[in-house]
Amino acid sequence: MNDVKAAAAAGVALALAVVMGACGGAGGAGTASTAATRPAAPATRTTARAAVPAPTHLRVVARRTLPAPVQLPAVAATGGGNALAIGGLDAADASVADVVRIAPGAPKLVGHLPAAAHDLGAAALRGKAYVFGGGTAAGPIATIAAVGPGGTVRPAGHLPVAMSDTSAATIGGTAYVIGGYTTTTPLRSVLAIVPGHAARDVATLPHPLRYAAVAAVGRRLLIAGGTDGVHARREVLSVDPARHRVTVIARLPAPLGHAAGAVLGGTFFVLGGRGDGLTHQRATIWAVDPAGRRPRRAGRLPLALSDLGAVTVGDHVLVAGGRDASGRVHDELWTLAAR
Repeated sequence: MNDVKAAAAAGVALALAVVMGACGGAGGAGTASTAATRPAAPATRTTARAAVPAPTHLRVVARRTLPAPVQLPAVAATGGGNALAIGGLDAADASVADVVRIAPGAPKLVGHLPAAAHDLGAAALRGKAYVFGGGTAAGPIATIAAVGPGGTVRPAGHLPVAMSDTSAATIGGTAYVIGGYTTTTPLRSVLAIVPGHAARDVATLPHPLRYAAVAAVGRRLLIAGGTDGVHARREVLSVDPARHRVTVIARLPAPLGHAAGAVLGGTFFVLGGRGDGLTHQRATIWAVDPAGRRPRRAGRLPLALSDLGAVTVGDHVLVAGGRDASGRVHDELWTLAAR
């Protein structure tokens, strides 16, 4: 595991027993087909349904209030219309242990992590939200925890090394943890995690990556921006875990880190974020075509925010918390819909 083994050898891994129980988006051009020469098949009574066009813009349709302001929450949809926001940093930049149900209904505090943590990765598996690593007062941790829809937290394994600043997404029954940081080393790894099994390194990113916008589209992971530990990045990466392949499919108009990613209708949306400066927050929403076409503007957030959480629930995208250019941490939960 290139970076992961190197980080472990550096002795960075910190073990922290955290009792937890279940938390939680392209390809090359196709070949042209030739026209058939045989006679057309006779018409049948079954009529093909017209394809639904991919959404082109997102707009805010509702605003609710979180129990407390939060930045860098780990968010995941656990199925059945349920979604959770877990951990993060509060308005004083202190780690929090809150488990907040952000859907359905009004946001509600439903549980707590055994230890306050921020910069966790989160992905949904088996009806639970799995959270990976994270930063604590003692440094990064290697814990994997499962968080149920009701807020129950149980331990669910360990990462190969302690890490924070990760992103995560789910394909089928496997969660993938992208990049991260060990307090000394930004990581290039893509780890595959199946509950009950050891983590596997399935791909190597072209550069170290922290705070990237990530989501799964079909059988691939799409990764936009992030930081390499020094500067924000512009690349949009497509990762095929089955083939251990990473491809640059597009570039954002400008470097962007600390953004959020979500998929709706097969389109990868990148929301908010900032450049290298702490006060360079963005309100722009970018739509990224999995086929690799140039990213296009797809709306705006009500506020310019970085360090926000985003998750798809049904036919909506929920955007939780975040930090603005003044340093204020927000408590809004925005609901976005396609138009």
